Amino acid sequence: MVDKDEGRSGIQVIARAAAILRVLRDNTEGMSLGQIAERVDLPRSTVQRIVGALQAERLVIATSSGGSIRLGPEITALSEATRYNVVEECRLHLSELSRRLGETADLSVLRGAGMIFLDQVPGTHRLRTVSAVGDVFPLTTSANGRAALALLPEAEARALVEAEWKRARQPGDWSAFAAMLGKVRERGIAEDANEHTNGISALGGAFRDRNGEIHAISVPVPTPRFLQMRDTVEAELRQTLEQVRRVTAL
Repeated sequence: MVDKDEGRSGIQVIARAAAILRVLRDNTEGMSLGQIAERVDLPRSTVQRIVGALQAERLVIATSSGGSIRLGPEITALSEATRYNVVEECRLHLSELSRRLGETADLSVLRGAGMIFLDQVPGTHRLRTVSAVGDVFPLTTSANGRAALALLPEAEARALVEAEWKRARQPGDWSAFAAMLGKVRERGIAEDANEHTNGISALGGAFRDRNGEIHAISVPVPTPRFLQMRDTVEAELRQTLEQVRRVTAL
């Protein structure tokens, strides 16, 4: 029989390891042992022991220079398995949404600096939108990206937005964009009117899965048809998001 004190100690170590992994998740460039210790409020020696155990399991790795720690390949493998489950859980709802509208329905995840497409159910119209699984969409001009940004703390959203503007070498007005995100938060639905792809408009809504990852479901429609059916698309998308949030809730 395991001693109660040993059991409590083991639980404490797991909790501390989880705190370290979460800090590294939010700092993808890597952190020093001292930085990690400061963020999780633990002695550096304790952090060093836990990080050593996590390294042995490939859950974290040291950078080539050895100066910082970042999440390791085993975390990616675990994340891939979780992502597959999210696709499984959402597939039926995507299919029903596409069937009801006759339009394409997409599932994407916020990963790094973009939205990565995980699944898509094509629409039934001859003129329809198609994206490949694995494609990466920008955050600032797509409905799914805007919906995802609206779920982030403002400082984190601003950093991602301004970094995207800098990469694209395009000017941006953060105050105006932040006001738009505020409306997305209020309504729960984001819109892209020919801003990502000329001739295509879309609505999107985002949700967090049980692991805290941000996903989005979006419906892209050729703009002439979108203008005629926008209200219907929004109503059906809201219904689907409500269903998905129930099955993927934290």
